[in-house]
Amino acid sequence: MQDQIVMPRRKTRQMFVGDVAIGGDAPIAVQSMTNTLTTDIDATVAQIQRLEQAGADIVRVSVPDPESAAAMPEILNQTKVPLIADIHFSYKMALASLDAGVHGLRLNPGNIGGRDRVERVVKAASERGISIRIGVNAGSLEKELNEKYGEPCADAMVESALNHIRILEDMDFQDIKVSLKASNIPMTVAAYRKLAELVDYPLHMGITESGSLFGGTVKSSVGLGLLLADGIGDTIRVSLAAEPEEEIKVGFEILKSLGLRHRGVNLIACPSCARQKFNVIDTVQELEKRVAHIHENIDVAVIGCVVNGPGEAREADVGITGGYPVHMLYRDGEKSEKLKQAEMLDRLVEDIEQRAATIRAGQE
Repeated sequence: MQDQIVMPRRKTRQMFVGDVAIGGDAPIAVQSMTNTLTTDIDATVAQIQRLEQAGADIVRVSVPDPESAAAMPEILNQTKVPLIADIHFSYKMALASLDAGVHGLRLNPGNIGGRDRVERVVKAASERGISIRIGVNAGSLEKELNEKYGEPCADAMVESALNHIRILEDMDFQDIKVSLKASNIPMTVAAYRKLAELVDYPLHMGITESGSLFGGTVKSSVGLGLLLADGIGDTIRVSLAAEPEEEIKVGFEILKSLGLRHRGVNLIACPSCARQKFNVIDTVQELEKRVAHIHENIDVAVIGCVVNGPGEAREADVGITGGYPVHMLYRDGEKSEKLKQAEMLDRLVEDIEQRAATIRAGQE
């Protein structure tokens, strides 16, 4: 119910990964990457399907060897979400992936061989209408750039990206998006800001190797938040040492916090204090589990007392405010009914599910 300030968006050209638009006026896409052995088709397919269920717009799959490339046709046959083949060094793996029917490539044209090899990949991608992501990483910069700058830095990353872009542009290929990833947040932010001023290609963003579920979420939220607030970024991956589905959840939460994507229940909850009239922490944790299956955009406020509670609850679609001996349920900004502690959570979940069903019905 709250009015959202519309965040700025950098103007870019638009490209596609399968049927997912990237850049232009398209929603910011959320993606992740499989961590199974690509040759284990069953495990890889199962993980991709879980990622799709979690809301992934795009999934990247490593294709490091011929055996992995040979598995891609069956993986593609059993999945629906667009798949990007992750390629390093081998132009043959890029060609094999294109033959398999992948929806995009992630590679650096400068490290897959001479110009003739790059031309073969670009020609095959162009004929199929397949886009290429140039993926620059601070940990794998070209030797000459490390020697020139002395160490990985934002300027080196930008120069690397421009060199790779130039290779593709010289071949009249512009179906490109670019990433500039480092585990160092200031370096990453500086690199994206510099490149955003120089090109109009869509940017794929992430803080690479950011760490554990907790630490990586904090680092990614800070780094991506700074850039997204500047209007920079067209697709994101939250890189976590955790199950890939967690990357999707965190990615959507980051975008939801800025009003850039709306998927699932947006929980507004107080940190709890001595004024709380019910256990806010336990209630929120249980509520989050019970509404995780809901994809519709619903604002829910869970506030433990009547100091801030009524104001927050009135601004949400559904809200609960702690009182004594009963709590107040708000619907659409109005007091609706008083609930006893024992029935509060079930009634809140029931109301959220009914709202989700109504939204779905209206979209059909």
